[in-house]
Amino acid sequence: MKISVNTIREMNKRFGCAGEIAPDGVDELAKRIGAQLGAIEEIIGFGSKYQGVLLVRVVACEQHPNADKLKVCTIDDGGVAAEVKRDVDGNVQVVCGASNVRAGMTAAWLPPGSTVPQTAGKDPSVLEARELRGIVSNGMLASARELALGDDHDGILELTASGDEQPKPGMSFAEAYHLTDDAVIDIENKMFTHRPDCFGFLGVARELAGIRQMAFKSPEWYRRDAPFPDIEAEPLALEVRNEIPELVPRFLAVALRDVEIKPSPVWLQLEMAKMGLKSINNIVDYTNFFMLETGQPIHAYDYDKVKALSGGDYSVMEIRNPREGEQITLLNGKTITPRKEAMMVATDNQLICLGGAIGGSETEVDEHTTNIIIEAANWDMYAMRRTAMEHGIFTDAVTRFTKGQSPLQNRAVIARIVDEIRRSANGKVASELIDDIHLRAEVTERGSVHPPVTLTVEFINSRLGLRLSAEEIKKLLENVEFDVQTKADSLTVAAPFWRTDIEIPEDIVEEAGRLYGFDRLPLELPKRAITPAPKNELLELKQQVREVLSRAGANEVLTYSFVHGKLLERAGQNPEHAFRLSNALSPDLQYYRQSLTPSLLDKVHPNIKAGYDEFALFEIGKGHNLLHKDDDDGLPGEFEMLDLIYAAKDRSAVAADDDVAGAAFYQAKKFLEALAAAFGLELAYVSVDPATDYPVTKPYDLSRSALVSVKTSGDFLGMVGEFRPEVIRNFKLPRQTAAFGIGLRELLAASRNAPSRYTPLPRFPKVEQDICLRVAADLPYQLLFDFVEKQLQSTQPDNVLCRLSPVDIYQRPYEPSGQQSGAERKQITLRLTIASYDKTLRDSEVASLLDRLAASAQKAFQAERI
Repeated sequence: MKISVNTIREMNKRFGCAGEIAPDGVDELAKRIGAQLGAIEEIIGFGSKYQGVLLVRVVACEQHPNADKLKVCTIDDGGVAAEVKRDVDGNVQVVCGASNVRAGMTAAWLPPGSTVPQTAGKDPSVLEARELRGIVSNGMLASARELALGDDHDGILELTASGDEQPKPGMSFAEAYHLTDDAVIDIENKMFTHRPDCFGFLGVARELAGIRQMAFKSPEWYRRDAPFPDIEAEPLALEVRNEIPELVPRFLAVALRDVEIKPSPVWLQLEMAKMGLKSINNIVDYTNFFMLETGQPIHAYDYDKVKALSGGDYSVMEIRNPREGEQITLLNGKTITPRKEAMMVATDNQLICLGGAIGGSETEVDEHTTNIIIEAANWDMYAMRRTAMEHGIFTDAVTRFTKGQSPLQNRAVIARIVDEIRRSANGKVASELIDDIHLRAEVTERGSVHPPVTLTVEFINSRLGLRLSAEEIKKLLENVEFDVQTKADSLTVAAPFWRTDIEIPEDIVEEAGRLYGFDRLPLELPKRAITPAPKNELLELKQQVREVLSRAGANEVLTYSFVHGKLLERAGQNPEHAFRLSNALSPDLQYYRQSLTPSLLDKVHPNIKAGYDEFALFEIGKGHNLLHKDDDDGLPGEFEMLDLIYAAKDRSAVAADDDVAGAAFYQAKKFLEALAAAFGLELAYVSVDPATDYPVTKPYDLSRSALVSVKTSGDFLGMVGEFRPEVIRNFKLPRQTAAFGIGLRELLAASRNAPSRYTPLPRFPKVEQDICLRVAADLPYQLLFDFVEKQLQSTQPDNVLCRLSPVDIYQRPYEPSGQQSGAERKQITLRLTIASYDKTLRDSEVASLLDRLAASAQKAFQAERI
């Protein structure tokens, strides 16, 4: 947001501020702005580019003897310019090629030695006296382009009065137009994101008065119920239809007849130039200037062009979304097909404006325009931002509308510009002011966007560390036109109609602190106890998990929490069960993932291609899904997850053997067991019900997976298993791929209750013996293992340490002929490790124990000892 110091100075003087806005100079003002209003990006000395430019009167103008398109002019500079050749009357000779140059006019002269303002700061062009077709020209008479005011280069700029002062020959251009000590301060736009009123000179002037402790009073015309003139010319029929009132809560329009389109006065062209805008014509410049003054964008249409496109005897303006296939050519020359949710202004037949952003080229105001429509509307800031982002349109109007302009100022602004067009462009009001308003009744009745806020003096002082009285706070706020009512130590504060950011007591605290000066707040170190802060158990657990799995040989990865819908589908998950982002950073990041498994699966094939034959990847993160939408606070529920995937490159021998391929399950289980052991947990595994249907289980082959729980407590942790064939194909996984996924909060709860796993080692030698049992092929391994372990605990001798562990599982393959040849049975080998705390055990004692275990297994499962 750029502001001119002199423009703000003049505004504060006109509106009755008792004091100079920058008494200590521009630099000191900039410090105040930085401390109490917003960060400053740049300070530009605007008047310096016009150094040496003089106002002159053209005394005589004659045809150049050697050029048809050139004229020899005699100019009166009041004798100010030094070191320039003069005639006997003290005048100076200049050759000019402009068609509009004539005797008696006042123009801007760039004498020899001066720099052309258009080139200042870039590649400066310094003028000198030189011959043009045999006639010496001392410098040049300047056009609007050379003065950096616009693109007009067809004629020299004719100067007129500035305020009460008449331009006199010899006056400095900078002095005549109050530019000598002017500077443009560029305030960072982000600082005003919540302050749409500060995107206008009026709002900034008010704030600068407030931070200098001066009372500001808005001009009489800036009022929400501003008067509007009656129709004063032959009426122009105009109709407004609003089909999207929820997005466009207010739309004002009026038609004006017999408008004179001409170049803008010099003061207006200079105001445009200060803000980095080029002058186009008086009507377009007025719409831009009053936008810069108030923050409210305005748009002008050629009435007759709108009428022609309406196809009838009157002009129709429809506020609606675009229809299928509709296009619009914008003022910048770009043709677009607007997004279907875009807010448009249209006729019955055609789009004429991308609402709130930029007009269409077919209804622009040009030199042939005589009748116009002026529009001032309020557009939804969120819809505006989405449209601007999609089409890459970032105009000054978009900048202001995306900050949420107040709909209560529209009438004042349109009345202001209509008054100016009537006075300076001879326009006549030719229709009623159409005010299509859809604001809540309480807003219009109250006259402010939000209701008054009530709070106490103590509430403000306790948060700012001050001891302000109610009257002092009231004065601070009234300086910027708040309505403040006090009652004892209580204040009721009503924000003015242009403020959209005052909703809660904390907003008043911020306002009072800023106007008082945050840099003036007392500096006190906060009190803090020396008691150590309690450790975050979940963070500690995550770090332990990382260390355990890293030591076991796994590698941690970090993937995006947002994924593409196709990734979910490849993993068998339904994207409709995931949270979808309405404004995704990328088309590949549309959904919040339901689990970590798809993200890890997506990393397996690239690592295999990179040459890694065997690896394990794990990730710690969060998952969300719509099936478990809300937590206790009504917010989307989050699951703290740990997922690990093990993969080994296919080998021909392995790939042909389905049983060996299933060994990946046990590799993943190894990592899980190592993790459990580190937290003192014993795990139990049970088969998965085929009807289980949760997002986290979708990628898994449930017939080759198991649910994992804590053996002692039965607390559920997660699952471990291999993947469905279609998932393997979709992700190009090797056959030896398996994974586990567990909940970290569940692991934390289980680890808190885990019993101590410390067991003293016996001093006597241990004995290891294997027992091999042949059982039915469909008997689950875990069932047999749990049974043998339970029998061992009930039959083992006293004061003996026993451990049972798996060795292998063997099953004959099916014969190609279809004969079973033993494939209906499998052999499970378990290893018993046993040691006594009292003596060295004999083989016979261990053999006797194994005999009892075999007998129990034979009775329970018809197990045959091999």
